[in-house]
Amino acid sequence: MPIGATLHHLHLSSPQPAQLAQFYARAFGFEAQLHGAEWVCRTAGRRIVFSPGPAHQIRHIAFAFPNAAALAAYAARVGSGEAAPASALIGAAAMSFVDPDGNRVVFIAADSDTGATAAHPALPQAVSQHLALRTTQPDALFAFYQDKLAFALSDRVLDDQDTLRACFLRTDEMHHALALFRSPETRFDHQSFETTGWQAMRDWADHMGREYVPIVWGIGRHGPGNDTFFMVQDPDGNLGEISCDLEVCAAGRVAGVWPHAQHTLNLWGNAIMRS
Repeated sequence: MPIGATLHHLHLSSPQPAQLAQFYARAFGFEAQLHGAEWVCRTAGRRIVFSPGPAHQIRHIAFAFPNAAALAAYAARVGSGEAAPASALIGAAAMSFVDPDGNRVVFIAADSDTGATAAHPALPQAVSQHLALRTTQPDALFAFYQDKLAFALSDRVLDDQDTLRACFLRTDEMHHALALFRSPETRFDHQSFETTGWQAMRDWADHMGREYVPIVWGIGRHGPGNDTFFMVQDPDGNLGEISCDLEVCAAGRVAGVWPHAQHTLNLWGNAIMRS
C-alpha cells in the first residue's frame, strides 16, 4: 500500500545558485525569489530550491502528505525521525530521515504550505512528480526506502548476473516518485515535471526552443513507467525532465523486472546509461 505522499520540492546545492534559479525561471516557468541564502523557485504545482554548495548534491527531498493527520499517521507507522532542517518551504509540521548516501528526506503536511503561487500564464500545467538519484549502493538505498520509509516497489532493472542496476519506487498510485540508478558516483540525477499529454509535451518543447534550451535526451518513452519524456540540462549539468502519461498503478500491482539495456530506459532509441 503506497504511503499517500507526493513529491513537494527538492533543495539542491550549487556553486552558482543564482544562475540555476534564473535558468529554471526561464526554462520551466518558475518565479525565483531570494530568501536569505536560498533561491526559492515556485509556480503552481512545482517548486525547487537552490543554495550555495557543491554541484549535484541534495540538501533535502520533501514529500507532502495531504494534511497533518496523514503525516501523523505516517509517523506512527515508520517512526518520527529527526527534526526537519530550517528552510523556506518547510513548516513546523515536518520530520526527516537520512538515507545511506546522506540524502535527507523530509515529510511535511501540504496544508502547512502557505507559499503557493499562480500558474504560469503561457505554459501548460506541469507538477513536480519524481526525482532520480545516482548511487554506488543501490541495494542499500532500495532497502532503506522500501523497508524503512515504506515506499512501494514498481519495477527493478537487473543485469545478467541479477545485480540491481535500477529500481522505481512509488508513494502514491503513480509509477514512481523515486528512481535509483547504480552509478560510479553518488549524486542527484534528475527531477521530472509531469504534464497533461502529447499536445502539452509539444508546447513545452516549443517553449524550450524559443528559449534556446536544447533537448539533450528524447523525445522518447521509458520502459518502466511507460511515460513519454524529454530532458534538458541546467548550468550545473543536472537533468530536468518533462514527461506525460506515466503509468497509474492499480492496487496489488506485481513489481516488474526489466533487463539492463538501453531499450529498457528508452523504448524508442538511445538512453543515458548511468553505469
